[in-house]
Amino acid sequence: MEYTINPGIRSGKVRIPSSKSYAHRLLICSALSGEKTDIDCYGISKDITATADCMRALGADISIGDNNIIAVNPIAACENSSLQEGDGSDFDKELKHLYCGESGSTLRFLIPVVGALGVNGVFHMEGRLSTRPLDDLLNELEKHGMSFNKEGDLLYCSGQLTAGAYSIPGNISSQYISGLLFALPILMGDSTLEVTNTIESKAYIEMTEDIIMSMEVSLVKEGNNYKIPGNQKYKAPDYSLVESDWSNAAFFLCMGAMSKEGISMNAMNLSSKQGDKKIIEILKGFGANVIIDGDVITVKADKLMGQTIDASEIPDLVPTISALASVAQGTTNIVNAARLRFKESDRLNSTANMINNIGGRVTETEDGLIIEGVQSLKGGTVDSVNDHRIAMASAVAACGSKGNVKVLDSGCIAKSYPNFWIDLESLEVTDEQ
Repeated sequence: MEYTINPGIRSGKVRIPSSKSYAHRLLICSALSGEKTDIDCYGISKDITATADCMRALGADISIGDNNIIAVNPIAACENSSLQEGDGSDFDKELKHLYCGESGSTLRFLIPVVGALGVNGVFHMEGRLSTRPLDDLLNELEKHGMSFNKEGDLLYCSGQLTAGAYSIPGNISSQYISGLLFALPILMGDSTLEVTNTIESKAYIEMTEDIIMSMEVSLVKEGNNYKIPGNQKYKAPDYSLVESDWSNAAFFLCMGAMSKEGISMNAMNLSSKQGDKKIIEILKGFGANVIIDGDVITVKADKLMGQTIDASEIPDLVPTISALASVAQGTTNIVNAARLRFKESDRLNSTANMINNIGGRVTETEDGLIIEGVQSLKGGTVDSVNDHRIAMASAVAACGSKGNVKVLDSGCIAKSYPNFWIDLESLEVTDEQ
């Protein structure tokens, strides 16, 4: 599938879909609960569907309605409290097939959960997911009763996870830590979790902590370490509303930074634990005019200047802010972004190619990008390499382009933002350059 983006500045209003980061976490905790719940989630993506499908495979009854309500009837073993017996019931011994798609969150969150449930499972991975880092997580789980066998895009796991002392590095993926935090409270005994090395993406771990504790599960945090009582049970509320997604908002906010009229969106939680809320600070750093009125955010153009951006806490924003930086005056240096080489694509390489192929000037470094701003891009063809964030960042670049931008594999946006092209077309297009 190809999509051609007409050049020109965009302006107008956009409704941003719900945060998939929050939706993943709410789905998992709700399925582990003894309570039925409804999750109000606007704009359900492939990644969210993958987590829902995996929780169904584990025994939850989950339905997704036309009005974006995800109804969760929890896993029977959790609802009946039989997990606390730790007896590895017959329910758990049948091989469960868990289809993750390309969702790293789904895979890394659920590997420890499968062990906590005592399930024999096989994770089906697509795209580059099977090449993304897992070793540190699997090695630690093997010390506590689980076994793994990887065959190409399949990861087989078995064994009953046991309580005890866990240690995991914090500088590879925050998803390792979140996955363990989901699983350890439902084990028979008490556990500890030591997080070593520098912790990256702390905001996502805090998001996990908040959701877990909102369901009456206790975590005792001391610095970077946790004491986690066992034999606990999640208690989901009757209804949860998933807040809007800052990662997806960033695409349109960056477009607004090129527009005199600007782009607005409402229902944005300025107190959110989402790390990508930092886009506001980054846009101000570029020199954009950021206007906040309650939960309404409007971004308008002003003189844009390059800056140095530490991407260690906001890796998903790099393609988006790079597209904006390509038409800002001066040089933008993006640093501490080495983890991007292990996403749906090598995102440092694919971001550089995206911009260079349409007339920009980007140089890769080992852990980042050097972007020399140009007055305008010329347009051309972008290979999204089936990476949703590259495809959508191309739309930001098109706002600073003189010619059309054709995006190959444009359907990959369904991974996180299925209606992105529709929302883009809803905006007014003008030539302000």
